[in-house]
Amino acid sequence: MRGLYIHIPFCVKKCSYCDFYSLSGRLDCIESYVQALVIEAQNLPLNPSQSPLAKGRDSFQTLYIGGGTPSLLGAEHLRNLIGGLRESSDLGGLVEATVEVNPESATLEFLGAAIDAGINRVSIGVQSLNDRELESVGRVHTAARAIDAVTLARNLGFTSISADLIIGLPGQTWATLRRSLETLVGLGVEHLSVYCLSLEEGTPLAECPPDDLPSDDTQAELFELARAFLMGQGFIHYEISNFALKGHECLHNLNYWRGGEYLGLGPAAASHLQGRRSRNRHALDAYLENPIGQTEYVETLDGKEKAAEEAMLRLRLLVEGINPGVLSGRFSPATIEMLVSRLDSMVMRGMLEFDNSKYVLPASRILTSNEIFQEVLGIRPGGTQTSTTAKCSVVP
Repeated sequence: MRGLYIHIPFCVKKCSYCDFYSLSGRLDCIESYVQALVIEAQNLPLNPSQSPLAKGRDSFQTLYIGGGTPSLLGAEHLRNLIGGLRESSDLGGLVEATVEVNPESATLEFLGAAIDAGINRVSIGVQSLNDRELESVGRVHTAARAIDAVTLARNLGFTSISADLIIGLPGQTWATLRRSLETLVGLGVEHLSVYCLSLEEGTPLAECPPDDLPSDDTQAELFELARAFLMGQGFIHYEISNFALKGHECLHNLNYWRGGEYLGLGPAAASHLQGRRSRNRHALDAYLENPIGQTEYVETLDGKEKAAEEAMLRLRLLVEGINPGVLSGRFSPATIEMLVSRLDSMVMRGMLEFDNSKYVLPASRILTSNEIFQEVLGIRPGGTQTSTTAKCSVVP
């Protein structure tokens, strides 16, 4: 499976906790930005060994338009973007196409244009259904507007609706979190991404944290309560931060976690193609001036590094875990033997569990998995690596 990711870096207002590459006050650039994305798509082949002048129609099975706030594109620019992508890429085999929206810009016109363009999945940045919690981190929508956005998406007929929720917002309690969960489940949302709030360096929230910010222990308790509630409602906890009703897992993100190939377009977008990882510069103006050749980071992994990284990513999949048999067809026996030896050692120390021919994270380590991921990659405490130079990173 191959995925296509499109980054839309525009926001009405930057949230106080956000360290993603997004910009406020640049909405006048949207038309030029869509044109730049189409140019990059026309000139960036999937095969990194192919000439930059080649114009092959690469095929993708998933499409994900993320941000930022993609719903700020508006209906016309969304149609132009999808139309331009179809001219340069083969999107006829898409099984899933997702667009992220924020409630305040999830209009009937935009969502209708998304449906008409073949987008069948929408991810809504709800974050909370408590107005005080939303205001505390600079969200510009209200709980009522978020409910309206979910209802509108349902009425328009999206195949899957996903909602983001944050655990650990200032003043949050289990009572407010439970109300948010109950409301979203009652509205028929099939997928929930539940993230614990982290104070990222350089963000306003980290520089001036409020007194009523829940502690790490309280966050963990809230997460466990949310997890139990959702699983009681029939949701599968299929990835560390993601819950879905059966058949509604995000295929695009599953491709990331299974070590699949993906192409990213736009500033700060990452790609993983034929064992090579790359990322575009975090520079909107440079991208608008010349969307070609904006790559600033390239890393080629050898077999041992790639196997370790894929194992680390697959551990995020709490149900699937790591089945060495799945990896054996792509890596040498010596590489698999080394990896299995490391995983077996971690099982002996209680860091992993081995169940039904696969290695999985224990439920008790879901929120404290970084140490485990580092060891899978061969990184000793303190940052020294034992047998691989791969970095522990999240999906783009």
